Amino acid sequence: MLTERATALDATDPLAHVRARFLLPEGVVYLDGNSLGALPAAVPAVVEEAVHRQWGTDLIRSWNGNGWWEAPIRTGDTLGRLIGAASGQTVVGDSTSVQLFNTLLAAARMRPGRRLLLTDPDHFPTDQYIADSVGRLLGLDVRRVPAREAAAVLAAEAGNVAVAAYAPVDYRTGELYDMAALTAAAHAAGALMHWDLCHAAGALPVELDFIEADFAVGCGYKYLSGGPGAPAFAYVAQRHQSDFDHPLTGWHGHAEPFAMAGTYTPGAHISRARISTPPLLSLLALEAALTAFDGVDMTAVREKNLSLTGFFQECADELLDGLGFTMATPRDPARRGSQVALRHPEAYPLVAALTARGVIGDMRAPDLLRFGFNALYVTHADVLHAVRALLAVVTDGEHHSPEFRQRPTVT
Repeated sequence: MLTERATALDATDPLAHVRARFLLPEGVVYLDGNSLGALPAAVPAVVEEAVHRQWGTDLIRSWNGNGWWEAPIRTGDTLGRLIGAASGQTVVGDSTSVQLFNTLLAAARMRPGRRLLLTDPDHFPTDQYIADSVGRLLGLDVRRVPAREAAAVLAAEAGNVAVAAYAPVDYRTGELYDMAALTAAAHAAGALMHWDLCHAAGALPVELDFIEADFAVGCGYKYLSGGPGAPAFAYVAQRHQSDFDHPLTGWHGHAEPFAMAGTYTPGAHISRARISTPPLLSLLALEAALTAFDGVDMTAVREKNLSLTGFFQECADELLDGLGFTMATPRDPARRGSQVALRHPEAYPLVAALTARGVIGDMRAPDLLRFGFNALYVTHADVLHAVRALLAVVTDGEHHSPEFRQRPTVT
C-alpha cells in the first residue's frame, strides 16, 4: 500500500520536473538539505566561468565588466522574491553570524530606553550567543522565552521590549510558528521583530513585506542550495533603512566607497547594509543556484513539503512502530516546517548506519534523528526508501557496530 501511495503521489507532483535541475549522486537519498542543499546543475559551469574567465582573464576588471560590484544587491533582489520582499530590501554577502549581529544590534538601537531583548531558548546556538553579545554591548537584559509564550510576554512587557528575535521553524524538531501573529504581537508592544529564516527561506512561503517584518537574516546554503559557506542575506524593511545604524560600517556600505573618505557616511537605501568585499565565487554560485527556483511557486513548494513530511510520518507510524522511536515533529500541517525529527536514544549510530546505506540525514543532540525535505528534488519514493532503510538498520542491529558509534567532529 505504501509503495502504491508513493507512486501515485509522485505521478501527480507538479514539481517533478525540477528534480532535473540538481546533480544528485546515484544511489543516494538525500534528506539533509536542511543543513546543506544538493548541488544545482547550473552552478558548476558558472563557477568555472567565474574562475577561468572572470578572475583568470578579466581580473580586477570584473568588478565593472562582469557585474561583481552589483552582485550583492542583484542577488538580494532575486532571493527577496522567495521571502516576500520587494526589491531594494535584501542584500547578500558575509556570513549569517555577521548579518545577524549587524541587524540585531541595529534593531535594538532603534528602540532606545527599552531594556529587554527577547529570544528563544530553543534558538540555534549562534542566535543565542549573538543576542547575549548585543545585550552586553548595549546594556540590555536578554530574556529567553519560548516562541509559543512570546506573545504573552510581549503583552506583559509592552513598553520595555526593544526587539524580539525568533525563527519561524525550530531547527531541531521542525515545529513551525506563526510569523504574522508574533510580528503583530511585537508591534503591539512597540517592539521590533527580527527573524532568522535559515530553515524557512526556500522551504515555505515567507511574506516579509505582507506581515510587516522589520528585519530578517538567513543563510544561502540550506534550502537555497547555494553551496557550503554560501553567503547569507539580510532584509531591512524599507521604512527602517534611513535609520539603519549598524555597528559594522564597512566601506562597501559607504555612500561613496571609492572616495576613500576617512569618516563613514551611509549609502542610500539597502546599500548601507553592505559591509565589505563579499566572497565572490560563493556569491556567484548562490546566484546560479537560485535559478533552480525559476518558475517555481512557493505555494507549490509548501504543498509538496507538507505531502513529503506527512508521508514520512505515515511511513514511520506503520513501519517503525514499537521500535523505540517517538515523533518530535508536530503532526498538524499548520505547525510543521519542512523537516521531520524522530527521537531515539541511539540517534547518532542510527543516522551513521543509515548513511552507510545511502540515506543521508543528520542528528541533533541528544536524541534527534533529523530529516529535511527539499521539494525541488526529494520524492515520495525517496521517503519510503528512507524509512524502510531505517527499519532495516534497526531490525538488523547495524547501529551496534563500533564503526557507527565513533563520532567525528561534525555530527
